[in-house]
This record gives sequence, structure tokens and C-alpha cells, in this order.
Amino acid sequence: MSKPAYMVVDARSSDPVRMAEYRGLAQAAVEKFGGRYLVRGAPYATLEGSWRPERLVVLEFPSMEIASKFYDSPEYGAARSARQGVSDFDMLLAEGY
Repeated sequence: MSKPAYMVVDARSSDPVRMAEYRGLAQAAVEKFGGRYLVRGAPYATLEGSWRPERLVVLEFPSMEIASKFYDSPEYGAARSARQGVSDFDMLLAEGY
């Protein structure tokens, strides 16, 4: 049985219109690959350290392999193109326990 994978994103953007387009394309790609949003821009509290994400997003995928296929897919590639030049993302993928 494969372990779930979690994608953690700190998203920063200067163009709300282009980001709305990105979110629609990204959501369709996430669903196609069996992912789901756990956190999507909700309030958070920094308990230690200095990390202060502008927009925190956490997604769950069935496995690292599927999450990687999502990231490399043409569907998510279209979403990345929609935000090109108007956003900066820090993104990591971690295998669940």
C-alpha cells in the first residue's frame, strides 16, 4: 500500500485575475490526479520561526508518484503557464507517514 503525499505551497501573486485563472486550471488538474485540498488560503498561525506564507496551500495526493505525475502533467503545465510572470511559488512534496 502506498503512502499519501502532501504538497505544501507558499503562493505570492501580483495579479488576482490571472491567479483566478490559475486556480481553476489547477483545481481541475488536482481532481484528475486524485488529489484534494486540505488548506487553501485559510488563516494560520506561525508558532515558531519566521516563516510567513502569503497564501498557504496544502494538498494531499494518493502517493508521491501520483503527485509527481500531477506536477508534470500537461493539465498542471497549463495552470503554471497561466500564473507565469505574476506569481512566485515555494512548493515542496513530502511523503506521508
